[in-house]
Amino acid sequence: MRKLIAAINMTLDGFCDHTAVIADEELHSHYNELLRNAGALIYGRITYQLMESYWPSVVKNPTGIKSFDEFAILIDNIPKIVYSHTLKNVDWKNTILKGEIIKEEISALKQQAGKDIFVGSPSLIVALSQLDLIDEYQLCVHPIVLGSGLRLFKNIEHRIDLKLLNTKTFDSGAVTLYYEPIKKSVNG
Repeated sequence: MRKLIAAINMTLDGFCDHTAVIADEELHSHYNELLRNAGALIYGRITYQLMESYWPSVVKNPTGIKSFDEFAILIDNIPKIVYSHTLKNVDWKNTILKGEIIKEEISALKQQAGKDIFVGSPSLIVALSQLDLIDEYQLCVHPIVLGSGLRLFKNIEHRIDLKLLNTKTFDSGAVTLYYEPIKKSVNG
């Protein structure tokens, strides 16, 4: 069984903004390792369009920064699933478009053999959390207080208790926190 892992960068005050975080070589090397263990990536429209607008061009015209260029190649080759009600088509290779999140469909995807599935869009992390489909959270918290923006967990409707599994600290001061949801027993 594959795990569904929510992996995302965020500020100390809980906002997701790719322009605010520290995307240095060390962090890209960390995410390269994650991508090497990814069997699929799940995105919403906004994150997909952000990633698709940049990384395929790096594959064609490398930056010369090893970790960035490697990230571009890795993400380009991984199967991607995009959930959107507004997109009509997707152009990035290895990408399929779906309109609706169906719990049974994602559960079946998790049951398949292969590498883990990563979700990296704030809205989909919330949606999949509310369906109790997330097996692990990998939250990379950057030493930045942004004050406003898109909050990661702003629309969570029920409490999710988590167990800390591990931490990883980066030279930039960012810390990745690895959590798994604590499954509630039927009796309690």
